[in-house]
Amino acid sequence: MKLLETLQEEKSSNLKGGIYHKTQIKLTYNTNRIEGSKLSEEQTRYIFETNTLFTEEGEITANVDDIIETVNHFLCFDYMLEIVKEPLSEKHMKEFHQILKLNTSDAKKEWFNVGEYKLRPNMVGGIETSNPKEVEKDIRKLLDHYNKKIKVEISDIIDFHYEFEAIHPFQDGNGRVGRLIMFKECLKNNIVPFIIEDEFKFFYYRGLSEYPKIKGYLIDTCLAAQDNYKELMKYFEIEK
Repeated sequence: MKLLETLQEEKSSNLKGGIYHKTQIKLTYNTNRIEGSKLSEEQTRYIFETNTLFTEEGEITANVDDIIETVNHFLCFDYMLEIVKEPLSEKHMKEFHQILKLNTSDAKKEWFNVGEYKLRPNMVGGIETSNPKEVEKDIRKLLDHYNKKIKVEISDIIDFHYEFEAIHPFQDGNGRVGRLIMFKECLKNNIVPFIIEDEFKFFYYRGLSEYPKIKGYLIDTCLAAQDNYKELMKYFEIEK
């Protein structure tokens, strides 16, 4: 079977131990860890499989938001599989953010604006991003340009990711939403998706910061991550 069909079928049948199961854990662990989550991959797996959390003796108590955002990211991935074939839209971006931040401490702050664009200016890596008043215009321009493409290549998806992160449309959670979008668009366009692993976050961040001058850093990081996912597909005997 092909990858997208397999992910959707294993999700609907609640199959354990397949590529859907593995992807949920691997993607959720790494994307949250990049953003500062202290949960281990084993704890992430345990939450996915049992809806409970274990802590080892002597371990610091887990942050409640880390746990909630782990569960929420599993739901984000499932939502992504439902809308994967639809053209990317503002609605999808906002829904990813709404699901990711549901019931977190951030959601209790009115100014945080969960599921909507940011109200306060923010920076990423010390770099200025779009002013809140300009976000809607900038996102619509980005989507309009991207959705007009007849054939989408992996380089187009990486370009989109850089532009999305440069806009930084939400108060927080932009990296996780952006990486979910990349996974979605790879599946939609029959491109092998990829998971940026926490151990390579330095190269990922360097790639983003250097992208306007040298695209190769981010592209090489994403292609290396794609090779890793190809190996996972090979193990499960799944076609692109």
